[in-house]
Amino acid sequence: MMPFLPVVLFTDWLVYLLVAVIAAVAWHVRRHEHLVAPWRRVVRSKSGMVGLVVLAVLVVIGLLDSLHYRPRLGVQQADAKAAYAVDVLSVFDVLSEPLRARREKTYSAPLATELYAKETIELSDGGQAREYPRLQYGGAHLQNPQEDFVADVAKHALTGVASGLFGWLALTIVLCASLAHRHQTRVGESWRRIWCGETEVPWAAILLTSLAILLIAGPAIALGVKYHILGTDKVGQDVLYLALKSIRTGLVIGTLTTLVMLPFAIALGIMAGYFGGWIDDIIQYLYTTLNSIPGVLLIAAAVLMTQVYIDTHPEMFTTTAQRADFRLLFLCIILGVTSWTSLCRLLRGETLKLKELEYIQAAHAFGVRHLRIVTRHVLPNVMHIVLISVVMEFSGLVLAEAVLSYVGVGVDPSMISFGTMINNARLEMAREPMVWWSLAAAFIFMFALVLSANLFADAVRDAFDPRIRSRTLTPARLRELAAGSGGRGAERAA
Repeated sequence: MMPFLPVVLFTDWLVYLLVAVIAAVAWHVRRHEHLVAPWRRVVRSKSGMVGLVVLAVLVVIGLLDSLHYRPRLGVQQADAKAAYAVDVLSVFDVLSEPLRARREKTYSAPLATELYAKETIELSDGGQAREYPRLQYGGAHLQNPQEDFVADVAKHALTGVASGLFGWLALTIVLCASLAHRHQTRVGESWRRIWCGETEVPWAAILLTSLAILLIAGPAIALGVKYHILGTDKVGQDVLYLALKSIRTGLVIGTLTTLVMLPFAIALGIMAGYFGGWIDDIIQYLYTTLNSIPGVLLIAAAVLMTQVYIDTHPEMFTTTAQRADFRLLFLCIILGVTSWTSLCRLLRGETLKLKELEYIQAAHAFGVRHLRIVTRHVLPNVMHIVLISVVMEFSGLVLAEAVLSYVGVGVDPSMISFGTMINNARLEMAREPMVWWSLAAAFIFMFALVLSANLFADAVRDAFDPRIRSRTLTPARLRELAAGSGGRGAERAA
């Protein structure tokens, strides 16, 4: 019998589908030079690569958190039917077991060894006193926290820094060896070219970003097994664990909503611009009407209807995780249905311009079918708008989830997300002494996710938007212009 039962949630299927689609698109792009060229411009962007490195780390965490299973309960007889736990765990839960399993009684401050509030405890002589009780796990290995705390934290932090530096040096050596093998040079020469900025890819920026991540992750891992480095919440859960678990929810909202939005936006936008007439009128009336309805009210009504369906069909959901995931899926669908209008309007305007160009008019004159014209001539020429809109909308959708969960119409309260963390921290900020670390952790991780996505989105926009490319003079373009002007001057002198 298997020691676990694989569980595939609704959003897991879509995440796997999205990964497969991205892999297929990447394979297709590599086979066509004209498709590779814009991505080379993305890769040359220092800020874009910095954002991509941070985003890649967060995506890996989200993918590990999308591999779910139910562990088998206890030791059972060989002929007995296997029984599995009700709780649905993920691969990330296994890797972060020290954070997930060590639950305290209630609030504790970051790196604390005692609870945040005083309690009445029994003394050895039978009396009572109001003191700060020791934590069950955080700093429990210390015999005398008042004397040993600083030295122990410094020791574990330095161990983590050393581990991070060792990992970064290993990564750098592997990269230099790979570049040396590719260009048939020495490793030292590759090292020099990286730090002098002579490589096409800004490896120096990538390595410095990797160094910063490893210098943060190393001490965090070393200290996280002994302390709660970001404190605990009201029920004693580690706040760092909650912040890391929230990454998957933000990624799912930002990516799956795009999968729902794109078919509506692309199909309706191109149809409105290409065919015009009554088709254009109907589509314009549709998205104008949809825009006139307040988005929050529409989302709230749809979420409440979904919750009623979940409550009236409990037999469809055997675990709490499946109930919460079903609501998350419908939240993605609702956000997608209400957010396709802006991209549709952009595609309509671009298609109106494209259909008047000579090569499309010539295709009409030769009797080419409308479907072939749309798929071969119109759609490829508007994909830069689609790609730019997708990457630019990602951060807005992540923030939308936080706002919707804060007002109570977002993800299920049992699901960990940035919005639920902020909503729970709202009341904690009003108590005395103030509990600030839950809100700070949610803000820091959400800021890192949104900022990295925006940096990468800016690089994609600069590479794919023809209007920006026409106004930007790159160093290579400046050298070409200088060489051209020099050649013309020599011709005039002759």
